[in-house]
Amino acid sequence: MNGSIYSRLAVTNLKNNHKTYVPYILTAVLTVMMFYIMDALARNGGIVENNLKLILSYARGVIIVFAVIFLFYTNSFLIKRRKREIGVYNILGMGKRHIARMLFTETLITAVIGIGAGLVAGLVFSKLMYLALFKILHFDVGLEFSVSVPSLMDTLVLFLVIFLLTLIYNLMQIRLANPVELLQGSRQGEREPKTKILLAIIGFALIGAGYTIALITESPLEAISSFFIAVVCVILGTYALFVAGSIAFLKALRKKKSFYYQAKHFTSVSGMIYRMKQNAVGLANICILSTMVLVMISTTLSLYAGMDDILRYRFPTEYGVILYQTTPEGEEQTEKIISEEMASHNVTVDPDTELVYRQGAVSAILRDGGFDLKETGDYSTSEIREVYMIPEADYNSMEGENISLDTDEVLVYSTGENWGEDQLQMGTRTYQVAGELDTLKLEPKNRARVVEAYYLIMSDEEEITKILKEAWENSDMSPEWIAQQSAVEYIHRFDLDGDKKDCTAAEEAMTERLTSEVAGTFCESRQQSRENFYGLYGSLFFIGIYLGALFLMATVLIIYYKQISEGYDDKERFQIMQKVGMDQKEVRRTIRSQVLTVFFLPLFMAVLHVAVAFQVIKKLMVALNFTNTPLFLLCTVITVAVFAVFYAIVYGITAREYYKIVRR
Repeated sequence: MNGSIYSRLAVTNLKNNHKTYVPYILTAVLTVMMFYIMDALARNGGIVENNLKLILSYARGVIIVFAVIFLFYTNSFLIKRRKREIGVYNILGMGKRHIARMLFTETLITAVIGIGAGLVAGLVFSKLMYLALFKILHFDVGLEFSVSVPSLMDTLVLFLVIFLLTLIYNLMQIRLANPVELLQGSRQGEREPKTKILLAIIGFALIGAGYTIALITESPLEAISSFFIAVVCVILGTYALFVAGSIAFLKALRKKKSFYYQAKHFTSVSGMIYRMKQNAVGLANICILSTMVLVMISTTLSLYAGMDDILRYRFPTEYGVILYQTTPEGEEQTEKIISEEMASHNVTVDPDTELVYRQGAVSAILRDGGFDLKETGDYSTSEIREVYMIPEADYNSMEGENISLDTDEVLVYSTGENWGEDQLQMGTRTYQVAGELDTLKLEPKNRARVVEAYYLIMSDEEEITKILKEAWENSDMSPEWIAQQSAVEYIHRFDLDGDKKDCTAAEEAMTERLTSEVAGTFCESRQQSRENFYGLYGSLFFIGIYLGALFLMATVLIIYYKQISEGYDDKERFQIMQKVGMDQKEVRRTIRSQVLTVFFLPLFMAVLHVAVAFQVIKKLMVALNFTNTPLFLLCTVITVAVFAVFYAIVYGITAREYYKIVRR
């Protein structure tokens, strides 16, 4: 055979199959573009924020996995659709070696177009994405556009390997099949599938288990450990339910005579039963991808939109100073620096927000009657609690009270439920509960928390120090670390009154002097932390939108291929039905019934998954300092509504394509 004939055949085949190959090539172009942009962003020297670099690197890994899986998925659909065509070539005398050369040429053409156009698009839009990212992050930096040669090489190598692997897969499909199998390739699996009751039950059970975990999870710590298990259960259950449950559902419709024996339902239900075995996985993929898009966009949008709430939650006051291992000299020096810098910047403390107190903090395991002391920072169990111990003198000063406690007495304040007992044990020490507080200026009650907190008002600092030393007496940490953790802390928190720029300058000056002049001092500022928070949550929002768009593209393509595939499969059947009397109007009604019966099922299931997961995701977001449930609900509803509209548009477009194929 003349070598040029393979090129002509390849081009002709791509033209004849443009309805399936054009979306595939466009998907390859977009995937190449999005990978190059993400890789270039991750390598960009202008990005110095470590959290942002880490998030971009993880996103790049997700895109790699997505590209491999999804391009293989779409390629398998294409080769399945073309098996009959290739079988005809084989019967007409073209050997498998020649078919392999033709497929190689086709793959080369699609690879050159896909990778080439994708890289060009990536170069064009990378600057725009860089600007968009820094706009979201509120970063004000100069941008010098440059082409990332390492990213170009990464992208080229990755997608050449992917296209090479798809070619090998296609050649194996052709090599292992005989001409008869190739001619029947796109029609295989048309026998009526059996109803797999056991698999349907397993699907219901797995989804039920996932839903139960999501609904009964109480604390954010439990949510962190159980969310992954719930996700795996729901994903596996969704696939099982679509594979087995959809067939059982359609057969149940067939048994319902009042529904089944109608012209618009008879054809659609019977056709879907026969093909559901091969379409069920596609429907499950649509459902899972839709769920991922909804969760990803709604959560990242909520975090970004609720940035001010997050900052206020994390920093109850605008400025705070913590002096570890407090001493009278250290406290005096700290207050002197604060007073000097406020005076020099013409700002004052807001007296309504000012809190000055000493405390000892430990992590402890809640048990009947008290707490087992644990080292600070060990949150390995859902029974962990944060315990803050405050001297009565500081409590009286903050709250305007005049209480007096014996050494074996405490006042108890819980951010959650009241203690409700007469005694409280801290390690080996037992205290009488002199009373329970309903309010405390340090923290409001029922505030959403990763770990529930207890505040104990004790007689003096000496009693607090004894408990701190007991908590750390068996620690294997360094003596210096143990000494710091066993000491009472001095804390001063407040808001500033004055011009915003003056307040910011005063905070920066206080932080610089306190950390350099007073040993063991830690300063935190809401305004100074704003950039770091935007760096984290803004990058999450950017990645959520970015990957959401990628998964949305995959969802649209699966829907499109599903409709095109069913159109070609149904074409002959509808032609026969029209020959025996079905008119065009009835054909349209039947098509609408068939598409609507199953098409919107993945969307319904995705929305159901999101609705059930709402509570557990809300608890997970507490770990990210997000507690604005009404905002999260609003963002979720908006995301679902926009996605449903987009989904309906895709339905309208693909249903029209389906009808065009069937009508011919």
